[in-house]
Amino acid sequence: MAITASMVKELRETSGAGMMDCKKALAETDGDMEAAIDWLRTKGLAKAAKKSGRIAAEGLIAIAGEGAKAAVVEVNAETDFVSRNEQFQELARNIAAVTVDAGSDLETILAAKYPGGVSVSETIANAVATIGENMNLRRGAVMSVDKGVVATYMHNATAPGLGRLGVLVALESEGDAAKLDALGKQIAMHVAATNPMAATTDALDPAAIEREKAVFSEQARESGKPENIIEKMVEGRMRKFYEEVVLLKQTFVIDGENTVEQAIKNAEGDVGAPIKLIGFVRFALGEGIEKKEEDFAAEVAAASGKA
Repeated sequence: MAITASMVKELRETSGAGMMDCKKALAETDGDMEAAIDWLRTKGLAKAAKKSGRIAAEGLIAIAGEGAKAAVVEVNAETDFVSRNEQFQELARNIAAVTVDAGSDLETILAAKYPGGVSVSETIANAVATIGENMNLRRGAVMSVDKGVVATYMHNATAPGLGRLGVLVALESEGDAAKLDALGKQIAMHVAATNPMAATTDALDPAAIEREKAVFSEQARESGKPENIIEKMVEGRMRKFYEEVVLLKQTFVIDGENTVEQAIKNAEGDVGAPIKLIGFVRFALGEGIEKKEEDFAAEVAAASGKA
């Protein structure tokens, strides 16, 4: 029978398994939902699903690639201890390598072939069963340029290409690749330190800009000054806001004097050609994940039957 998207969605919600695994299970069992669940169990995927409710906010950021193309991924686990596990490190490193060719779409990465022949999704499920912790591929990103470099930087690397904060910076130029890469690494270090909201003013979220303008306008009006003065006050505060959150307008942490934009311009003579910043990607481990707060006293009380 035809396998519909709603069937895949239902099985995914029931089993906790990945989309591609659910689709395959339904295909193998001719759309029989219960048989599909059993099929997932026989593959060890149901065991992985039982752990899927546990919060996975630890793990590793992994980077792969060099030259004009690179990828960064976040692979999560439940404890920091697992990030030191060689099997988990190899998993994260290989997923990053797969992502270089697979692209930034999460489902495409999960469906891609992992070294050895099975999918990334199935490999993660197998690792869950072996290591005994909930794990997941949270996100991935790829950057590439036709001419130039995608520089990479891993802050406080725990192993080659692995750590808790990774950055990609894409620079377009026909100049010296080695010198361009060195500049890109410095900019990536800057991005790691300052966490800009966007590369350029135009790339900022319009909603974020309007939100700041509204706050600044309200603050200015409380001063009781006339509207034409308020308008100038808001313009000044917005310029300061852009200097704080836009990469090209930030003060370059490497020299502490020039903006990043000016530092790139200054480097063009050494590189031997114009340089254009295409963009950046910054992944910090666990950012945005709500971690469960453990109340140790309540846990002990519950265990003793006094809660």
